Amino acid sequence: MHQLKIAFLLKALALEDIPADINYQIKVEKKMLGGKGLELLEAAYLNLNGISELPILNHLKIDFKIGKNLFLYDDAHHFNRYRMVTLKSEIYQVFNFTWHSNYQRLCRAHERECMLSGLQDRVWNGPPLASKSFGISEEPGDLSGNGAPGWKLNAYNDVQYDLISRLQGFRMIRIPAYENLLVGGSLKRIDQLLLRPDENTLSAIGSWLNRKMM
Repeated sequence: MHQLKIAFLLKALALEDIPADINYQIKVEKKMLGGKGLELLEAAYLNLNGISELPILNHLKIDFKIGKNLFLYDDAHHFNRYRMVTLKSEIYQVFNFTWHSNYQRLCRAHERECMLSGLQDRVWNGPPLASKSFGISEEPGDLSGNGAPGWKLNAYNDVQYDLISRLQGFRMIRIPAYENLLVGGSLKRIDQLLLRPDENTLSAIGSWLNRKMM
């Protein structure tokens, strides 16, 4: 479903004659993290109760890129208490992200929807790195104790993307599934608009994406 929505976003851009690099990857230049960058990342990791050596991504996988703008579409499992923890990190005081306060609000409002989509083993427990970094999970749905290591790893990776992209000279533009835009005289959520968009809807979405880069 994620890739289908990205395909519609790219179609919307094409209608507006906005070229985009698809499935773009950025090699992480770890030397650019430097002392302060590593300190910021480690603080975010420890706030999630990370227990192993600090894991650092080798590549950032981007849904699409336009110039120096990186676009990521965030679906339901990106909005929960663990992402809220990372959004309170010093990283977001040092660097400005236009979507930051909105993401905090969405994390508070939509954890229940994250619960509905995030109980699958591949999301709740995540890959082996999740338990290595954050310990053994509780039973699916139990956010007490050690909670969901897969959710924690996802939140930690999100903060890695935000910090590393900025340090390497890019601008991160996140598209939350819950964002509303005005189409046909009424506000509608982007995740609903991307289910079966007609050409008029796609054109509106393309203009909306273009405004995000201004």
